[in-house]
Amino acid sequence: MMAKKRVNVITMGCSKNLMDSEVLLNQLERGKFEVLHDSNETGFDAVFINTCGFIGDAKQESVDMILDYAAAKKRGDIGNLFVMGCLSERYQKDLETEIPEVDKYFGKFDMKAMVDELKVTYHPEYIYERKITTPSHFAYLKISEGCNRSCSFCAIPKMTGTHKSKTIENLIKETRYLAKKGVKELLIIAQDLSYYGIDIYGKTQLAELITQISEVDGIEWIRLHYLYPTKFPMDILPVMRKNPKVCKYLDMPLQHIANPVLKNMMRHVTREETEALIQKIKEEVPGVVLRTTMLVGFPGETEADVEELKQFMQEQKFERLGVFPYSQEEGTYAGDKFADDLSDEVKQARADEIMEIQQQISSDLNQQKIGKTYKVIVDKQEGDFYIGRTEFDSPEVDGEVLVTSEKELKKGDFVTVKITGSEDYDLYGEVVSSE
Repeated sequence: MMAKKRVNVITMGCSKNLMDSEVLLNQLERGKFEVLHDSNETGFDAVFINTCGFIGDAKQESVDMILDYAAAKKRGDIGNLFVMGCLSERYQKDLETEIPEVDKYFGKFDMKAMVDELKVTYHPEYIYERKITTPSHFAYLKISEGCNRSCSFCAIPKMTGTHKSKTIENLIKETRYLAKKGVKELLIIAQDLSYYGIDIYGKTQLAELITQISEVDGIEWIRLHYLYPTKFPMDILPVMRKNPKVCKYLDMPLQHIANPVLKNMMRHVTREETEALIQKIKEEVPGVVLRTTMLVGFPGETEADVEELKQFMQEQKFERLGVFPYSQEEGTYAGDKFADDLSDEVKQARADEIMEIQQQISSDLNQQKIGKTYKVIVDKQEGDFYIGRTEFDSPEVDGEVLVTSEKELKKGDFVTVKITGSEDYDLYGEVVSSE
């Protein structure tokens, strides 16, 4: 009996890329390949690198990974080398010229071509099945591709195209598949959840989709990532308030708050409208935790704009906040129209200032949780602690709860935890009951 050919898929960038890798892994495994994800081993018959083309640092990481594997191919450590994903979608011709050692470059949506390249039969009927690479109790669910926004700093629409929703029927089919695999927590992702359904149904259908997903047996937590403040789908708020399976957690990237910066970013929202929306969300969903992202160092941003952003953060006290220094991207409106007039040092200093404020806010909020109890899902065990998360924490990007328990716990268990201590971003607790 011949040994199976082996394929390694390396994923760079975001969770949306990860889902694409999982679909490819499933297709190849059905084609009788032995498939691994992010393996450091050698001896693979083929390696696919799923690249990111978001900002400068991410692009460089993807290029460095391609070069590393090009060298491995030259040494004879691997067989064929293929590149896919956003960077390849955007810069395919340049990459073919600069790194010709790669056997073939594929765009972001060339799944059939990638499978065909390895002489595997492509099965479109299984496109909503994936080989889950996350811990088996949680998984991502991408409900649409592309973006109809026109943010001046962002090149993503050039790589992903316009917004294209998946049907509710197919997403429920995918959810049932994931639930049968043991998934209990679904992280709903897209470039923009706010537009879900408009292209298919003529109106936003996010609330209807989430309601139907919550009816799938086995799914216990549903978490929403990436809703824009502009044209926010207000009908999702009653669903979040009333449906016990929908986490009171909302990821809404704001990018900035100073009106001159928001205007140049082409965010189509003002500070006043943003503040009114946040107030409405908190009124409609008591206890909701907001996660947001800020972008500093945008062309023309002044010290006064940064001070306004700091003041806004102190007023709102976001439970979760990340920040990126601006990276000028060719082909974007900002890249073509605005001079990149701030040094990398100034941008990074502003980002550091923002995170210093957020660190103190997070620390203060965590201290207020001591003595309270929360439902926690167990992700893993490290040393003397089980590592878990509350409904207010998304994996990879948010804080964790370090839990002690007299009884043995398993990954995916839900337990009730009393908080006994806190750090800037993480909590400590002890199990008081389990399901």
